[in-house]
Amino acid sequence: MSAGQLERLGEHLQRLRLFKCHERLEALLQEAVAAELSYADFLDTLLGEEVAAKTAKNVTMRTSLARFPFVKSLEAFDFDYQPSIDRKQLKGLGNCHFIEHGENLVILGPPGVGKTHLAVGLGLKAIEAGYRVLFTTAANMIATLTKAHQEGRLEDKLKFYTVPRLLIIDEIGYLPIDRHGANLFFQLISRRYEKGPMILTSNQSFGAWGEVFGDRIIATAILDRILHHAVTINIRGNSYRLKDKLKAGLVRAEEPATIT
Repeated sequence: MSAGQLERLGEHLQRLRLFKCHERLEALLQEAVAAELSYADFLDTLLGEEVAAKTAKNVTMRTSLARFPFVKSLEAFDFDYQPSIDRKQLKGLGNCHFIEHGENLVILGPPGVGKTHLAVGLGLKAIEAGYRVLFTTAANMIATLTKAHQEGRLEDKLKFYTVPRLLIIDEIGYLPIDRHGANLFFQLISRRYEKGPMILTSNQSFGAWGEVFGDRIIATAILDRILHHAVTINIRGNSYRLKDKLKAGLVRAEEPATIT
């Protein structure tokens, strides 16, 4: 191939915005000649690298837009420390079939047992599968909806939380919710009901949600919609924050509690 041809190919790739192809063209041409690759094999390799680069870029962008508090994969979760969790079940959930089927996932357990890590890990799997994901805490979401309601922008904010294919609502029950906040929460759940799957985490049993939302009737209505199509995971174990202290014998392990 002449220098002029190589330059023209580079220009074509730039105009087509195939930037990874442009970056790798000369090196892959040399490898193709050395390995005596066919035209089809060379093109397959060249375009494969472009697709991989664009996919990685899209995953990075969607991960940033998801607003995760941290980025930890499902594979990084210490299942040995939390034996109450079914590793096979979590692996199955990582295939994102629950999203395809419009099912919710509710993760219950005391503070520090890894609920948020699991939610983020599954959120990352959803992003890799091509879904748009948004993460929020229950307190931040209700505060945002309350402010929007006061400013006459509630409809826009409800759409903001409704549009993502998967919505993760973390820490339900960590802070009390007043009646107005409970009504706003109910409006959002109703919007997503049977349309947009969610992952919800809570340190409170379902029976305590009446106190969490300050109204048993609203809590029942919320749970009715969440649990209609849902998978529940109940984590029974010690806090990860106590892991090193437990190993050192500085604290005693408590009997695992079940939240139902």
